[in-house]
Amino acid sequence: MTDKRRPYSSVIVDGLTQTPSRAMLRAVGFDDDDFKKPQIGIASTWSMVTPCNMHINQLADHAEKGANASGAKAIVFNTITVSDGISMGTPGMRYSLVSREVICDSIETVVAGQGFDGVITIGGCDKNMPACVMAMLRLDRPSVFVYGGTIKPGAERRDIVSVFEAVGQRAAGTIDDNQLIVVEKTAIPGPGSCGGMYTANTMASAIEALGLSLPNSSAQEAVSSDKKEDCERAGAAVMRMIETDLKPSDIVSKESFENAITVVIA
Repeated sequence: MTDKRRPYSSVIVDGLTQTPSRAMLRAVGFDDDDFKKPQIGIASTWSMVTPCNMHINQLADHAEKGANASGAKAIVFNTITVSDGISMGTPGMRYSLVSREVICDSIETVVAGQGFDGVITIGGCDKNMPACVMAMLRLDRPSVFVYGGTIKPGAERRDIVSVFEAVGQRAAGTIDDNQLIVVEKTAIPGPGSCGGMYTANTMASAIEALGLSLPNSSAQEAVSSDKKEDCERAGAAVMRMIETDLKPSDIVSKESFENAITVVIA
């Protein structure tokens, strides 16, 4: 009897003809029991390109833990990111919006190509966040988005905007080079998205209002026990969604978009 929880992974791993597929998966950690479990792909946008995403590999590990503990077999894979905050004002910014499509396409490609039954996407920067959601909606498999979380404030509650303001102050002659370098060195203390209602935090709030992330995911710090728990709960949630066949198309509606729009306007 076909396991209704495994509509996609069963095509990849079941039966005589898929013996070579199973052989390759054993090399990445599968055992006999894993082939009988629903597979959940975890799309990590980790990279050291930007502080927004530098910790997401650790969050992916927690999502994997939650999914595995719930009876699934999780598989982590990566995609790219481009930082608007770093590339803006340079020719590199021409690639930013395009990267959204590349990220979305890459997530869709891996999930569909590898036959994952559910998906967790973890994003933390301006373009990879909507890309994650676009891929979830295209694939329409049980899935949850996890926000990478906001950064802690820097010294004297500085953030990236403090740096832009300091550049303006230096241009106006109201601070000197030494004061500028102090701001540069103390505004961004570690992992997380820019600390304010800028693109990433606004997008996270909208995604949560759409119903595609768990409650409070948009409000947690990147480096916190709450965010680790959010990732583990996402793993368990996707397994429940697989069991009930709950997909993004069952969640996203005209009303949920109105909720998201209202949150953004507020």
